[in-house]
Amino acid sequence: MRAMNTNVTIGVYGLGRFGSFWARELVKHGFRVIGYGRSAQHAPEGVILGTEDEVLATDVLFFCVSISAFSQVLESTSSRITPSTLVMDTCSVKIYPAKLMKQKLSPLVNCIATHPMFGPDSGKFSTEGLPMVLCPVNCSQELFQEWVEEFSKWKLHVLQMSCEQHDREAAWSQGITHFVGRTLSELSLGETQLATTGYRTLMSIVEQTCNDPLQLFYDLQRYNPYAKQMRMGLKGALDTVMQALKDQEKVQ
Repeated sequence: MRAMNTNVTIGVYGLGRFGSFWARELVKHGFRVIGYGRSAQHAPEGVILGTEDEVLATDVLFFCVSISAFSQVLESTSSRITPSTLVMDTCSVKIYPAKLMKQKLSPLVNCIATHPMFGPDSGKFSTEGLPMVLCPVNCSQELFQEWVEEFSKWKLHVLQMSCEQHDREAAWSQGITHFVGRTLSELSLGETQLATTGYRTLMSIVEQTCNDPLQLFYDLQRYNPYAKQMRMGLKGALDTVMQALKDQEKVQ
C-alpha cells in the first residue's frame, strides 16, 4: 500500500447521516475523499461527489450503508471491486458483514471489518479518545497494522478483536443502550422542574439513540446473534425487580 494520506484516495459509499460525517473525518485527517450516495445531490465540504464506479475504484473503500442493505449493495458492486482496493465496512455488528465480505468479494480483495463507535452526535466536537474497533477479515497483518496505526494517530481508542468478541460485548453495551433508549422514548417523557441529574442522563440516552435512524435499532437487534440473549436477560432482570416489589406489598 502507498504511503498513508499522501497519495491514498478513499471512497465513501453511502452519504447518509453517518457516511457524511465519516467522509468529513477522513478529509480532516488528510485524505482525498470521493463520496457516493444513491440520492446524494452534493457532498460534504472537502469531499468530491463521484459516481458509483469512481468510488468503487478508489484505493480504500468504506461502505457506510445500513446493516440490512449491506448484502444487496455488495451483490451489486462486488464484481467491480478489484484487488487493488482495500474494503472496509462500518456496520455496528461485525459477524454478519464479515461473513458477507468473505462470501461476495473476490478472495484477492483485502478487507477489514471496522466499527467506529461514535457518530455525528458523540463525535460532534471531537473524536479523540472514542473507541474504534478493527477486526481482521481477509488481509495481511502488515496491512491491518497500518490502519491500526493510522487510527491511533487520530487519537482514537483503537480496539483489535475478533468479530465474535465485538458482537458479544456490543450486545451488552450499544445494543442495550439503544433498546433502553427506544423503550424510554415510547413513554414520551418530557421536561420537568423536578428533573434530577439521573433523569437528565436518561433523557440524553433517548436523544442520542433516537437521533439515529430507526432502521439502525432494528438492525442492531436482528443481526447481532447475541442481542436476543441480551433482551432476555433484561426482561429477566425487570421481572425480578417487579416480583421483589410484589413481595414487599404482601409484607405490608
